[in-house]
Amino acid sequence: MSHPSSITTNAFTDTAQERIGAYVRRAKGGAGAVVALTPDASTREYFRIPWRGGTAVAAVYPEPFDPEVHPFIDVTRLFEAAELPVPAILDVDSKAGIIVQEDLGDRQLRRVFETVTEDEREAYVESAISIIADIQAATTLAHERNSIASRLAFDEAKLAWEMDYFVEHYFKSYRREHLSHGVEAELRAELNDIAAELAARPRVLCHRDFHTSNLIVDGKERLRVIDHQDARMGPASYDLVSLLLDRQTATPPLAEIRQRRLYFIEERKSRGLEEVAADDFSREFRLMTVQRCLKACGTFSYQTGVSGRAAVYEHFIQPMILIALQAAEWLDRFPALRRTLGARVRPGAA
Repeated sequence: MSHPSSITTNAFTDTAQERIGAYVRRAKGGAGAVVALTPDASTREYFRIPWRGGTAVAAVYPEPFDPEVHPFIDVTRLFEAAELPVPAILDVDSKAGIIVQEDLGDRQLRRVFETVTEDEREAYVESAISIIADIQAATTLAHERNSIASRLAFDEAKLAWEMDYFVEHYFKSYRREHLSHGVEAELRAELNDIAAELAARPRVLCHRDFHTSNLIVDGKERLRVIDHQDARMGPASYDLVSLLLDRQTATPPLAEIRQRRLYFIEERKSRGLEEVAADDFSREFRLMTVQRCLKACGTFSYQTGVSGRAAVYEHFIQPMILIALQAAEWLDRFPALRRTLGARVRPGAA
């Protein structure tokens, strides 16, 4: 989740709906159709608004912000400089907490997958993998521009915090369960090891939330990227794990995942990025799978157990824990994690 404001003023007293309505009246000289869009797990609210004979999408933040240091604006500028397919920023009203951006439509890749042929699906997946390689190729540019993305990283503290978040919300918020001191200590020790090992891997620029809900097929059938404000440095496998495994309801075939990894390695190579050995990358990918899938389950557990959004998120929790367990078993490591989670998601689990 991003932190959009460096200004310490109080949050607005009027609602996001009221603010975007006032903005449209100011910008358009009269009332216009404002449509609330379904939000994700975010403090931002999104609206489709009239714009120059068409429509645009407005992100409405809970506080005013400084546009010079705003993560979404900073990272959009970086991605545009790298010719990455992000929506254009059309207007900014920082005092009202509003960023207006190009409307790419509603065809999320996860929805498109429901209607396309296998060949079309394959082409979209390869296109998405190519975009990940393009993002990683912009690593040097991020540092040269001193982008906020170059100053944030999946370091040990960040990765460990995400694992703590999983433990807190999967067991306590979602399952209403308190682990014994001994079991929790063993589990946390292994999760801390995962964080330390991944933090030590070479870092490249990552989108950070590169799943199929954040990829849009636009009106020209091009794949576009949204929700990129949390970009940061991390392991080369991070976005690929997110693309292939985040928000899954079944474990993808291992042969298919291997094919995707090899394609990604070739895409990196074609861009002149540092070569990675297939076996070494496979191990990193599995380790990243455990971390990323559990991190996502922490978010889904919070949204289910605390925010009351079970209908949206709960059905992802068990499948993604099973994916994390499969990766841990392939690595033949983390017995406490496999024992503790396996007892709760295998057939006959409590």
